[in-house]
Amino acid sequence: MSRRVVRQSKFRHVFGQAAKNDQCYDDIRVSRVTWDSAFCAVNPKFVAIIVEASGGGAFLVLPLQKAGRIDKSYPTVCGHTGPVLDIDWCPHNDQVIASGSEDCTIMVWQIPENGLVTSMSEPVVVLEGHSKRVGIITWHPTARNVLLSAGCDNMIMIWNVGTGEALITLEDMHPDVIFSACWNRNGSLICTACKDKKIRVIDPRKEELIAEKDKAHEGARPMRAIFLADGNIFTTGFSRMSERQLALWNPQNMEEPITVHEMDTSNGVLLPFYDPDTNVVYLCGKGDSSIRYFEITEEAPFVHYLNTFTTKEPQRGMGYMPKRGLDVNKCEIARFYKLQERKCEPIIMTVPRKSDLFQDDLYPDTAGPDCALEAEEWFEGKNGEPILISLKHGYIPGKNRDLKVVKKNVLDNKPKAGKNVENAHPTKTATHVATPGHRPLTCVILSIVIHFFRASH
Repeated sequence: MSRRVVRQSKFRHVFGQAAKNDQCYDDIRVSRVTWDSAFCAVNPKFVAIIVEASGGGAFLVLPLQKAGRIDKSYPTVCGHTGPVLDIDWCPHNDQVIASGSEDCTIMVWQIPENGLVTSMSEPVVVLEGHSKRVGIITWHPTARNVLLSAGCDNMIMIWNVGTGEALITLEDMHPDVIFSACWNRNGSLICTACKDKKIRVIDPRKEELIAEKDKAHEGARPMRAIFLADGNIFTTGFSRMSERQLALWNPQNMEEPITVHEMDTSNGVLLPFYDPDTNVVYLCGKGDSSIRYFEITEEAPFVHYLNTFTTKEPQRGMGYMPKRGLDVNKCEIARFYKLQERKCEPIIMTVPRKSDLFQDDLYPDTAGPDCALEAEEWFEGKNGEPILISLKHGYIPGKNRDLKVVKKNVLDNKPKAGKNVENAHPTKTATHVATPGHRPLTCVILSIVIHFFRASH
């Protein structure tokens, strides 16, 4: 009993802190469309926010450092003819983002390295196949260019973005609107929550139903279901009395939940954000002004309440930064981007530590940006676990690697004298010009000046 009371969780004292005003993104007209998605997607380079747009659908893409007031004329990604419902950054390329819309299409966009300079209306590829609006999109966690979409036509389609083809279509598995879809850790299975109150576990390549649970939550309001790192499923939903619930399930035996918690009677849908490295789940209710977080362990009661972070303003949506985008020097274990009426406010979750050393227990190796498989390999039946990276020296984004390649190319193709001088550092140029047996240019000029001086006298 005493061991359970003193559970010694290193996340017990996690505390949240909202960013200062000068680090927020202001004057953003967040979308008012009635759809229960997060409306925000974040990666280590950019924050993307679905915004109000006349005559179609649009979203903003802002470099993380571009905080402050966002001008109304700031360029947007605006190729859809209907409101954008969901956006998701590619986990293997920080400049690629996909968007799903009421216009029944999915579009995939390549954002310039330094962000948008002019509005972008031409996507890299348009994926057409749904007959009703596309409300859910999510990239495969380990295979390159594999994208899942779910529409209000009750269909799930899995695309090879590299060829623009839908290679898997799951038509008859869901009789009603799909509320959520989530890949497992290696992307071999998906779990879905549907309006028929069923949670389903599906093998998409075999087009086979692995497990299902009827009335996982008995209330009529939308449910959410996500896979955890150990293969269990975490769900949020509503009881028959409209109380918000969370539950934990074992897909091998869906008869009874591992545990169920009843929370409160608010009517906002609970969006779960999961950190597989620390096994912490953060619950953000739409319309709430709080983020609750729980640690999931193998000890009863399995889902342990940690704390609640509360602010004054209700949230319209929420973005969740991947682990490799966090500041490990500040013991930051999560960062959210909270959407308000006209503002995006970063919220930083930290674990207080006295030492300045790298905290190995907070930062186990995490999923990096490299993919384990190509799309063709995955569709052929191969599986690949996420390729992990260490955060000990801080994550080095792809931009730095690209710069190294560019520098290498410039050095390989040594410029001839008089060309590309502006690209080289002046001191280095002088060093290269002054080869043995040749006087430096400055010495030549100096000798000419001395010669004229003597001649005039």
